[in-house]
Amino acid sequence: MTREAARTTDGPASIVALEQLFPAGKRLLDDDLILRIVPWSIRIWTIILAPAWLRDGMFWFFEKLTPGVWALFPCRKRYIQEKAEDAVSHRIRAVVNLGAGLDTLVFRSQVLASLPAWEVDQPVNVAAKRKGLERALGKWPDRVTQVAVDFDHEDLSQKLRNAGYEGNEPTLFVLEAVTQYLTEDGIASTFDFLSKAPTGSRLLFTYVKQSFLDGDDIGDLKMIYKSTVQKGIWHFGLNPETVADFLAPFGWEVVAHESSEEIAARYIPATGRTIRTMPIEPVVYAVKR
Repeated sequence: MTREAARTTDGPASIVALEQLFPAGKRLLDDDLILRIVPWSIRIWTIILAPAWLRDGMFWFFEKLTPGVWALFPCRKRYIQEKAEDAVSHRIRAVVNLGAGLDTLVFRSQVLASLPAWEVDQPVNVAAKRKGLERALGKWPDRVTQVAVDFDHEDLSQKLRNAGYEGNEPTLFVLEAVTQYLTEDGIASTFDFLSKAPTGSRLLFTYVKQSFLDGDDIGDLKMIYKSTVQKGIWHFGLNPETVADFLAPFGWEVVAHESSEEIAARYIPATGRTIRTMPIEPVVYAVKR
């Protein structure tokens, strides 16, 4: 995973932070913690854009520039939280968030609060997350362990073992907005690690549609395509119809597989907002057999 990929963690966090400027009933995701852990470069914008007319102006500009990106992140995070909490009802005993960035899942969910968790990411992101959380909470929570790793070049399994993760109980694994940044070697090593997960473990991961990476289905996302695919930042994609076949050799079976449009349709109507989502990143929920 490249240095450029590591820098992308601030983008989703900034959108989720700005989403908190909407009134409670209008938000796509409630996340009180995110405003307190993002860097000052993002926090200052939440102050500047606090007036509703400025907030709405920024939203309009963002939608014109990158259609659907704003709704993608909060809707997806809300969906992932719901599925993660469902996993707990299936006797999950630990959480491993691969590529955690500034995501607050294991902190904001009361259902996950009793579980030990490991957050894995590149060293620069691990350091930024710790700085923000300690500033917000006073100290880093003992139940959450950070693990610094390069997915493309280091042994994920060994890194987690060294950090105290034994891997002998059903675990929830989360890979949100990670797979597209990995090389073939990174994908192979990551899913080889996941193939050894205990039976009953759960997996939540997102992927970019291969048709977008191939340039066949760009639509009005030309700016996104140029800044990710053409610059060599996104590498890996899947065709929706082949996801089950991709997972099967690793011992995983699809439980739910929803497009970003289907996920957005769960949450947007209740807000009364006229907003769409970027249609290129589905979410897969799977169980280890």
